[in-house]
Amino acid sequence: MAAAVLLSDSETESRDYLERQLVTDGFEVLNARFGGEALDLAERRLPDLVLVSELDLCAQLRAGEPGRSWNREVPVIVLGPERSDAVDRVRAFQWGADDYVPRPIVYAELLGRIRAVLRRVAPSAGDRLEVGDLVVDRATRQVTIRSEVVPLAGKEFALLCKLASDPRRVFTKDELLRDVWGFRTHCRTRTLDSHVSRLRSKLVRSSGDRFVVNVWGVGYRLID
Repeated sequence: MAAAVLLSDSETESRDYLERQLVTDGFEVLNARFGGEALDLAERRLPDLVLVSELDLCAQLRAGEPGRSWNREVPVIVLGPERSDAVDRVRAFQWGADDYVPRPIVYAELLGRIRAVLRRVAPSAGDRLEVGDLVVDRATRQVTIRSEVVPLAGKEFALLCKLASDPRRVFTKDELLRDVWGFRTHCRTRTLDSHVSRLRSKLVRSSGDRFVVNVWGVGYRLID
């Protein structure tokens, strides 16, 4: 079954070009001319991935709206403007983007990024991580501690999956920023630290146990 890509690009020529190329490569393309139409399609069609050129639309997808039911964890790739810089990229990740591709868009690179993101979020049947009483079920995207569900946001869940894959290993900050947020080069950002703080608080509230240990000057491990 073809993956459905919701495409919302404010530049008509670019949007039409990307739609042609994506269809040729086997994707089902949901073409949205503006943000409101994109949100309607996200709710009705539940796409597998979203390409957007507006940061506020990315933020709306993540935040949700009362009475509406699209997938708030859908992968989002932001199509940035020309002459974008590290600040633009960091802001996109802070607003919930999974990846960032600046203009001029090189389609072959964008295609590679799309496939990489889809591989990263694809659930595997029976893919279950257990760390003591903590259970992470990647197939259902559910986290439980002693059978109590711990609700996590998309990036918190992805971060926990990475740490739980080898719970006593220390993952460096650069590794986590690369594998969870898609950063290609080192840059200074509080994104990781703020997500770690929220994840740790939610796990502690549910269990009382100490999870997500800070190894000063290096990074984080899930347990001591």
